[in-house]
Amino acid sequence: QVQLVESGGGLVQAGGSLRLSCAASLRTFSQYAMGWFRQAPGKEREFVAGISSSRSTYYSDSVKGRSTISRDNAKNTVYLQMNSLKPEDTAVYYCAARPGVYVTNPNLYDYWGQGTQVTVSS
Repeated sequence: QVQLVESGGGLVQAGGSLRLSCAASLRTFSQYAMGWFRQAPGKEREFVAGISSSRSTYYSDSVKGRSTISRDNAKNTVYLQMNSLKPEDTAVYYCAARPGVYVTNPNLYDYWGQGTQVTVSS
């Protein structure tokens, strides 16, 4: 059974930084695209960042320039470094996996983690 486990969330002041991690129990992790999504209360789940098996990356406009997605295939782990955090970044952050290339549509991902809460105070 595939498991994705996020960690690294927490409470941080505006302007601060967090590094989220997602460890995946995928035997062929290097062949999967990984995505980070977030969902705030009362809002739909939205794409934040993605990294393909080829390590190409893509960011939503809301985090571009403030966040970096990366992967360590030896550790089956994907990371999301978030800097200059804003109160509007407050949400539950999820990682997700699908074969090959990242996409922004959450419905096209095969596996999901349970989420980690990020709260940014003003």
